[in-house]
Amino acid sequence: MSINKEQKEHLKRLGLQLKKIRLLKGLTLKELGYLIDKDPQSISRVEMGDINPTYLYLQEVCKGLGVEIWEVLKSD
Repeated sequence: MSINKEQKEHLKRLGLQLKKIRLLKGLTLKELGYLIDKDPQSISRVEMGDINPTYLYLQEVCKGLGVEIWEVLKSD
């Protein structure tokens, strides 16, 4: 399935929100990856909006960040 321009923007906003929270928590990609047993490069791809994470993947990232999934999905 192809991702359109609007969907790509949503993924970028989601990624920026995740990155912002990660940096506020003082975590590196490597540290977060270790906490949730995920490859830091895959987390980076999510943060850049390059991939569409599954709900379960996003849930794991949020758990590692110590936030609820709704906190990441809410609009600023």
